Amino acid sequence: MEVKDSIAAEFDQFSGNYTEDMTKCVPHYPKLLSCFTDCLPDGFSPDTVLDLGCGNGNVTALLLKQFPHAHYTLLDASPEMLALCKQRFVGNNVTCIERYFRDYHFPRCRFDLITASFSLHHLDSGEKQWIFPILFDALKPEGLFTCSDLMISKQHDQYERLREDWRLFVNSHYPDEEKWNWLMEHHRLHDHPEDYETQKHWLLRAGFREISIGWNNGYWMYFTATK
Repeated sequence: MEVKDSIAAEFDQFSGNYTEDMTKCVPHYPKLLSCFTDCLPDGFSPDTVLDLGCGNGNVTALLLKQFPHAHYTLLDASPEMLALCKQRFVGNNVTCIERYFRDYHFPRCRFDLITASFSLHHLDSGEKQWIFPILFDALKPEGLFTCSDLMISKQHDQYERLREDWRLFVNSHYPDEEKWNWLMEHHRLHDHPEDYETQKHWLLRAGFREISIGWNNGYWMYFTATK
């Protein structure tokens, strides 16, 4: 696989086997995906959901089973991913929007739930600090922002150890190391993971409260933040 020069082009290329590749390239991906329904507060029932960087719609597919009445807005920069979503969710109350986060006009007080599954690490630190207040404003009162991702900066003293464990995981599925080499080139060019505590500070500064880790294994984490 060749690393592309934009996130949209990367995920157009990645779209065909997205779930399989995520499962084999991202440690604990099935668990981190299931957290988007399993770790919601008791009694929480959203009417409006924004799936931020939706990919092929795995998060929305889980939420639809639990909340079939809700309206879902799926935002992604990859036309190929959105084509999969349109086909996957035909007949459901789903709107697909092809935009980069920077180009999307986030409506105020529109959503009960905003989800981000392995999408925010494509934003650098300045962009995360820009988007967190926007997500806060886009949520209704008591709304939830939920996120699964790798939460360790590349400057962290445990990053190299994390990367070696990650390499062993990927190579257990793709032993020729071609996939690992592609993944690390993508990671170098496009990924900007941040430590959880740093992101928690930015979320609090944006106005969020009750920020907590719902599940983690090391630095692979799912968290929730309440408006």
